[in-house]
Amino acid sequence: MNDAGGKVFKSNPHFTMSTERTTERPTTAAGHDSDSPPALVEFMSDGWLAAAPAMGAHPQLGRLQQRRAALSRAFPGCCLVIPAGQEHVRANDTFFRFRPASDFVYLMGDGEPGALLVMEPAGDSHRCVLYAREHNRGKAEFFTDRNHGELWVGRHRGIEESAAYFGVDACHPLQEIAPLLRELRDSNQPVCVLRGHNQQIDAIFPKRDDDTEFAAHLSEMRLIKDSYEIAELRKACEISKRAFEDVIRILPHAKSEREIEAAYWRRARIEANDVGYLTIAASGHHACTLHWNRNDGNLERSAMLLLDAGVECDSLYTADITRTLPIAGKYSGEQRAIYDIVWEAQRAGIDAVRAGNDFLEPNRRAMRVLAQGLIDLGILKSSLDEALDPERPYYRRYTLHNVSHMLGLDVHDCASARAQEYRYGQMREGMVLTVEPGLYFQPDDATVPERFRGIGVRIEDDIAVTAGAPDNLSGILPSQADAVERWMAELTP
Repeated sequence: MNDAGGKVFKSNPHFTMSTERTTERPTTAAGHDSDSPPALVEFMSDGWLAAAPAMGAHPQLGRLQQRRAALSRAFPGCCLVIPAGQEHVRANDTFFRFRPASDFVYLMGDGEPGALLVMEPAGDSHRCVLYAREHNRGKAEFFTDRNHGELWVGRHRGIEESAAYFGVDACHPLQEIAPLLRELRDSNQPVCVLRGHNQQIDAIFPKRDDDTEFAAHLSEMRLIKDSYEIAELRKACEISKRAFEDVIRILPHAKSEREIEAAYWRRARIEANDVGYLTIAASGHHACTLHWNRNDGNLERSAMLLLDAGVECDSLYTADITRTLPIAGKYSGEQRAIYDIVWEAQRAGIDAVRAGNDFLEPNRRAMRVLAQGLIDLGILKSSLDEALDPERPYYRRYTLHNVSHMLGLDVHDCASARAQEYRYGQMREGMVLTVEPGLYFQPDDATVPERFRGIGVRIEDDIAVTAGAPDNLSGILPSQADAVERWMAELTP
């Protein structure tokens, strides 16, 4: 087995091989698999050429270590348990593509299924200990475990490589997690668990108020983006623009919303990791359903397409952009009337994204424009002050949602932050939020003139708070109606 001149795996000094041979039938075999007799398992376990370990560090290691150090200072003397998350079943024995939990990514930059970061108190700081999956060439599971065997799913990063890549103080195999957690549970040591990502870990530790505080603190750390994060979000917007343009190019001959979704997703997978959330490709009256992601409708040439989609970079930072496009390339009079109101509302909202303003100020300014537009259309029959009365916000029948949320590793980022730091807090330099007003006239709404029924318009951009004027990261996509029509004409000559 060594006729190629390389070392066989069992002689590789970088790895520890198990000397035990599994004689039981594999528990991860599927119903359609053949049995694997012990002799075959043993034969498959030996004789593999060793791969040189990749000992490089994460390209953003210094930044990640600073984040872990900041978290350590915030929770002195407390053991911090941060899971990367688990794979989720899609159907039977097939899984969705794994994406590590965002807080784990924020601290580590990446992660494999089942990985766990434990920050152990050590004097005035913490030791960062990672639990990761071992290489399993040279072991029975390499061949028998269809979920984790490297023959099935590809090479894991392994223990030694993970320690170097993530810059942690120690790295241990996943098998050592269970005894560690039992020991922590039975000790008197304070433990904070990031919950919701690993059911087994959640079950071991009773929920405590400290866990809520821990999750909130991590979310609040993520409220302010550094220069690298802003650059990744800008990159996500740039790739998203190309994905929107892919969609525009197929619009003249596309027949269905699924074609739209497929065209967008193709670009996301070619240039990045994936889409950041399920694409909303809502044509016609489907645009009045806020999270229409069934995408099973047909395209009508006279209708508009509300495309709410964002590319997620390999770093897992995501864009979140919406454009409402005339499928035939030109807005009708009714469509243009609604679109222009929403565009003016978005201009007002974006202008309010300034350090020192409170988070809800873009929403107030955008809603004021939308309410006036509804009055001008004759849909609201009141003065503007009456329309904005907080006790009778009738305009919300047609606007449905607020205009902003934080953006970053999650499309709805920093979700566990306390209200006083987020919804009722002030905007600070480095925050990134969406501004996405909309008007939605349901096809069966008798309060709306018939000519407007079934029209839904949303325009959404990703805005960074700076020391001065707002920085529209997604402003490279045209949004004003005339500019959208020119953009579409240039791409579909």
